[in-house]
Amino acid sequence: MTKPYPAETLLIEGPDAIAFAQAQFSSNVNALLIGHWQFGAWLDPQGRVRAFFHLARLDDDQLLLLLRGGSAGEVVEALRRFVFRSKLTLTALAPRSLCSGAALPMHAVRRDQENLSLGCDTHSLRISSESIGDDAWRLWQLREGWPWLPHSMLSELLSSALSLQRLQAVVIDKGCYPGQEIVARLHYRGGNKRHLHRIEILSPNFSSPKMSGEILRVEAHEKIWLLDVIHSDAGIEALAVLNDDVVAQTIDGTFESTDDGTSIRLCETWNA
Repeated sequence: MTKPYPAETLLIEGPDAIAFAQAQFSSNVNALLIGHWQFGAWLDPQGRVRAFFHLARLDDDQLLLLLRGGSAGEVVEALRRFVFRSKLTLTALAPRSLCSGAALPMHAVRRDQENLSLGCDTHSLRISSESIGDDAWRLWQLREGWPWLPHSMLSELLSSALSLQRLQAVVIDKGCYPGQEIVARLHYRGGNKRHLHRIEILSPNFSSPKMSGEILRVEAHEKIWLLDVIHSDAGIEALAVLNDDVVAQTIDGTFESTDDGTSIRLCETWNA
């Protein structure tokens, strides 16, 4: 397994916290109950994903974001440009450990002193200032198609390429938010040519092992974006965004070779 990810978290607090999040984020924040979490995203005006996160409602006017990739400090600084006269505070918390916890119902939030657990059904994600992080949770979430975005791919991929509507991180039946016009256009008219897949890397170049954030080329064109890559004794699995023309070239679910000699097998596909 690879090095555990840190927990990059931020707080949005104040009388206007929920209204601000509803206006900026692409999920239905108004529907989020206290003691629960939902997937959420912050898009740029072109519909590209600036940040993808777990959004937990801790109180009437308090939200916590656990970023699935990126820096809490950078997100806070970017969000501050849109606060204007809203009555709220944005705080980037110090990085903490992210580790696996006991099973909790999906979307439940449990607080234990300074620790916070997000229910993920068969396990929980535990944000802790005490524990040493682990990555036992990553393979389960990879196989569920929950993206983790490398820093180099923030603000690069459309929400439709990451299948965020399936996770209700992006909805089309709420008020305006950044990127909504692009989201609606792709939903109703189509045109997205990239989709999220779970893949197995079959013939890696062991002198240059594949890592999260790499882009594989086919005939010198960027075609495969590796999001989360997990190496284990059983092999190499990854969540990846693939161009549809690469998928069309597969034979029995296998794409023979990228420009660097890597072969992949498609294990699962999420189209929406």
